[in-house]
Amino acid sequence: IMEGFIGAIGNTPLIRLRKLSQETGSEIYGKAEFMNPGGSVKDRAALFVVKEAEEKGLIKPGGTVIEGTAGNTGIGLAHVCRAKGYRCVIYMPNTQSQEKIDLLRMLGAEVHPVPAVSFDNPDNYNHQARRHAEKLENAVWTNQFDNTANRRAHIETTGPEIWDQTNGLIDGFTCATGTGGTFAGVARFLKEKNPNIKVFIADPPGSVLYTYFKSGGKLMERTGSSITEGIGQGRVTDNLSGDVHLVDDALFIPDEKSIEMVYRLLDEEGLYIGASTALNVVAAVEMAKKLGPGYFN
Repeated sequence: IMEGFIGAIGNTPLIRLRKLSQETGSEIYGKAEFMNPGGSVKDRAALFVVKEAEEKGLIKPGGTVIEGTAGNTGIGLAHVCRAKGYRCVIYMPNTQSQEKIDLLRMLGAEVHPVPAVSFDNPDNYNHQARRHAEKLENAVWTNQFDNTANRRAHIETTGPEIWDQTNGLIDGFTCATGTGGTFAGVARFLKEKNPNIKVFIADPPGSVLYTYFKSGGKLMERTGSSITEGIGQGRVTDNLSGDVHLVDDALFIPDEKSIEMVYRLLDEEGLYIGASTALNVVAAVEMAKKLGPGYFN
């Protein structure tokens, strides 16, 4: 029995992907983060950035939590804020789906869709969120991209769960990154447990991280754009910057492969997932092929 919405965050199962495991000769597992109560991995970060604000005395009862987000962190924050009695204000690029905006408003968040501009533009949605918080009393901008409480969530919860669920018999971990919190937090925990575990970063078109890691940090080039939402990045965030040395390789995943995997997982596993999650599965398959069947760290 869990205590409310917040108590239900985390402890999601690993799902063995049968056909892909057979095809590669490796055991491929997906962490079922859609089974968090808010429907995504971002519930974890949402909880921890609010917890840290409380621990530091940055917000008091009845206060306002403000964030810039492409969607899922906002959904997690809206739930956490309702559970804790805070107001929630979300700034997001107006390129995001109407369904996300509608859901956020239904959850009680005040939503500001703004033009999608680069981070170095003062009108970027993150900067607008920060300025909004600075104008209010008893308000905090949770700053998910550079607030390392995000990474802490995965060092303390996601990483240990994966380690325990595999009995420590894990050879590799891969996922895409937006804020960098999930990837860096899980990578740090697993590498501390066993430095031989491989961690590969997965990247969609339009992001600079693939070229950054492939060039040893010398290049930050982006090509094209992607249908995926909430992943990819134009910079190295504070959540990721402290752990770049842990990255063993980077994988560039075109949209075509992600879309194909959406339908494969539905047809073969009965799993209905989005393109961003499908990209992670494509990356896991490519990682399995690179490491080879029977690889043991």
